[in-house]
Order: sequence, then C-alpha cells, then structure tokens
Amino acid sequence: MKNTYTFYEAIEQNKRKTWLIFFLISILLFFVCYSIIYFFNLGEIAIFIALIVTLTVNYYAYKNSDKLILSISDAYEPKKEEYPYLINIVEGLSIAAGIPTPKIYVINDSSPNAFATGKDPKNSAIAVTTGLLEKMNRLELEGVVAHEISHIKNYDVRLQTIAVVLVGLIVILGDSLKRSFYYGPFYSGEKRRNKDQDFLGIISLIIALLAPLLATILRFSLSRQREYMADATAAMLTRYPEGLASALEKIAKDPNPIKRANNITAPLYIADPLKKYNVNNLFSTHPPIEERIKRLRMMGERWKLMGVK
Repeated sequence: MKNTYTFYEAIEQNKRKTWLIFFLISILLFFVCYSIIYFFNLGEIAIFIALIVTLTVNYYAYKNSDKLILSISDAYEPKKEEYPYLINIVEGLSIAAGIPTPKIYVINDSSPNAFATGKDPKNSAIAVTTGLLEKMNRLELEGVVAHEISHIKNYDVRLQTIAVVLVGLIVILGDSLKRSFYYGPFYSGEKRRNKDQDFLGIISLIIALLAPLLATILRFSLSRQREYMADATAAMLTRYPEGLASALEKIAKDPNPIKRANNITAPLYIADPLKKYNVNNLFSTHPPIEERIKRLRMMGERWKLMGVK
C-alpha cells in the first residue's frame, strides 16, 4: 500500500481542487445572480442573463484578478536600486524552486507581512510590506519569500487569487439581494401578483444569506490547509526552517494590522494581516501561528537528527 505523499502529488491535487472549488464558487455566484435578476420580474430569461454574467465575471477574474488585488493593496513595483537584496533573494529562491522569477511589489506599510498572487508560475507576483523589509534579517526574509514562492510553485495562487474576486462579488451581491428583499418590489407596497412571488422572495433571501457564507467558509478552509504545505515547501527550499519560524514569531508579535487589508484579501497573506490570531474556527483565514512555528521547529530538529544540512 502506498503511504507516501510527495510534493508533486500535492501540486496535482491542488490543480484539481482549484478547478473544483472554482466551479463550486461559480455555481454560488450563478444562483445569486439568478435570484437578483429573477427577483426583479425578468421571467425565464433570467437564467440566461445570470449565466452570461457568471461567465463574464469568471473570465475577468481569471485574467485580471491579480492586477486588481495588487491595486487594492496599494502595491507598487520598486526600482531595482531600491531593494537589491530583496530582488536577489527572490531570484535565487525562484531558481531553487524551478519557476520563473515572479514580479516583485512593495506595500508601504509598517506591519510586516507578504503575499503572492497570480494565475500560475509564469504569471505571478510577490508583494511584501516595507515593515517586513525593515524588521526581518536576511534569513527571516528568505523564509518569508520562500513561503510565497512555494504558494506559486504549488499552484495555490490561482485558486486564492480568483477566489478573492469571486467571493468578494458574491458577498456584495448577497448584501444587495438582502436589501432588495426588504426595500425592493417584494415589500414596496405593490400588490403581489401571485404566491410564487412570495415563495421566490423567501428563496432569494435564503440564497442571499447562505451563498456568501458558504463561499467564505469554503475559501478560508482551503487557505488554512495551503499554509501548512507552503511552510513545509519553504523549509525545503531554504534548508533552514528556523528562518521562517523566527519570521512568523516577529509577525505575530507586531500589533499593527495592515491598513489596506480586509476580510476578502486577508487569506492571501502569510499571516492574518487583521491580527485575529486568537480565532480558530471556520472563519479563521490562517491556521494557528503557534502551531505553524512548532511544526517548522520540529522539522528542523528532525533534520538535525538525520544529519540534513
């Protein structure tokens, strides 16, 4: 019986799960769009309009979600002379990981953190805060960059990046649907045409409440699992788990949240940028940071015993 689980198998599994989750989130988006359109009495044509809207949004998310995320985060491409050591670290670890060098972005924020975004290793970017560059030594910075490169190598970024846009839109549309239920034609004082409209109003409200919740839970649960794998891959790249462990300690101790981060973009970061480390449930964007540090140090101890350098 096969009892090993290689990184290559994990990458292939990530690719399959990406399309599965992309499909499930798209289904939720379709139902929200359909409910909104049909709720405003457009009849059977609502299903076709909802399908066109869903396909259009999916295409836009696939093509432009990484650019949108970088813009939301207020990230900019630095000149080569600004942070030559950062560029050197990213290029070196990219070669070690066997992927093209991702684009490098910097976020002007004192809170130490970083994230990766993109569609695949050929179209990806890494964004780090100025706080990370100022507060980490070289080994710690290498650990953080290796973690983000691991997300790119393991194809985590495709799912996470697209999900940011789709889940964010589902949340916005769900809120609009709830408002329409209370203030739209269903409760406008007009005479209701038939009982089907009453039933549709109830179903619409249920979808408005559940779709954003299900999409968010689905995305957050996947985000938590990806972090452990990226930590392990980063340790393999640098051959020094303590670098990332020490970096995570510093990030956890910093009290300041990232100004431009929000609940939608938070799962992209290496550690929760909103500083909600004490939350460990369905709505946690990351696994407990103490557990991640513990696993990394256990990995380092095992390597010492095995004589790995």
